[in-house]
Amino acid sequence: EENGHQNKRLKSDADEEDAEDQNKKSPKRKIVLLMAYSGKGYHGMQRNVGSSQFKTIEDDLVSALVQSGCIPENHGEDMKKMSFQRCARTDKGVSAAGQIVSLKVRLIDDILEKINNHLPSHIRILGLKRVTGGFNSKNKCDARTYSYMLPTFAFAHKDHEVQEELYRLDRETLEKVNKLLACYKGTHNFHNFTSQKGPRDPSAKRYIMEMYCGEPFVRENMEFAVIKVKGQSFMMHQIRKMIGLVIAVVKGYAAESIMERSWGEEKVDVPKAPGLGLVLEKVHFEKYNRRFGNDGLHEPLEWTEEEEKIAVFKEQYIYPTIINTEREEKSMANWLNTLPIHDFNSSAVEMQTNNKNSK
Repeated sequence: EENGHQNKRLKSDADEEDAEDQNKKSPKRKIVLLMAYSGKGYHGMQRNVGSSQFKTIEDDLVSALVQSGCIPENHGEDMKKMSFQRCARTDKGVSAAGQIVSLKVRLIDDILEKINNHLPSHIRILGLKRVTGGFNSKNKCDARTYSYMLPTFAFAHKDHEVQEELYRLDRETLEKVNKLLACYKGTHNFHNFTSQKGPRDPSAKRYIMEMYCGEPFVRENMEFAVIKVKGQSFMMHQIRKMIGLVIAVVKGYAAESIMERSWGEEKVDVPKAPGLGLVLEKVHFEKYNRRFGNDGLHEPLEWTEEEEKIAVFKEQYIYPTIINTEREEKSMANWLNTLPIHDFNSSAVEMQTNNKNSK
């Protein structure tokens, strides 16, 4: 019996030594991971430590990093220990095709395969690159591109009876949509497009580089279109409200002049389109790439080789989720029914005055 104990102890000591050797062989390095995920059923990207009932994408990611041996278990509890930073904080239900996270990991063999083995199939790590030690994916990112996929009946005028499956977007309406979306280009005060900022908060000013709606296409008998928007950075709900306001104008609930008004100081009632169709497409590191991309030590943060994998993932997990959820839960159709409740005409000041008068 004593010998048995002795052998067991020696074996466990040897295992620990092996693990330590392995750790010495694979020192910690700063890397970025290219991530794609379908956000349905998750409360966004960012982990809420101490709140386990709201599952986030990062919960699954950190668990896979620990299980695959890339990070020690105690780092999972405190993500600061691995210098973890996500590039964009996607909201509840929002998907991503090109999210980037930066962190320090042990560069083990077959690292991507091992992490992916511990992730559900609707979350994938598609690429990995080494970066500079001080790299922070949020601060170093100079622009983000999002897409928003929606059924085109969202643009049908409110006075026209529409059968959702039969609706097809005409050229004239698409041109109107694009004319309105183009108004967002440049720098504007978007305080009315988030609940978090006041009109005089300097951080409510945001710079939009491009915004347009592509050609419609039919999937499972329903016509969809994709709106693309590229901006420096976005506030919570900003893109969904930008799209919500354009839909309200195209449908005839609000006058075109509301766009200009919404950038002024007064409070404007801006409706928020559903989260379902929103996808983080790509994050841009143009300044970083110019400085470090060709220094001989680091690779530029571009993912041309991964583009095919990204496209396959979108076709397999992101688009079917948006289409099937739209058909089953009718998130856009139900949201469109709430538009008449909004008051697009009066400002907050007028609304208060009217309320007082009516009392």
